[in-house]
Amino acid sequence: MIRFMKPGLESKQELPFEKSLEKLEGLVKRLESGELSLEDSVKAFEEGVQLAAHCGKKLDEAEKKVEILLQKDGVPVKEPFNT
Repeated sequence: MIRFMKPGLESKQELPFEKSLEKLEGLVKRLESGELSLEDSVKAFEEGVQLAAHCGKKLDEAEKKVEILLQKDGVPVKEPFNT
């Protein structure tokens, strides 16, 4: 059975990026398995959308911090990240 976060118990705002991504990946696996009822699938999808938004927000925040660190003459400079 899927354990859904209840309001007030564990806010997505408090979850670190890695934990949110881990939960999102778990939801995707459960949805792809096809073993959930329609109701549970909808609930899992809803939570997944919230987690994806939270992860996106965390990534945006990290990007802004990197831009600040790369400032030249007070102007943020975007540089490609080469792996």
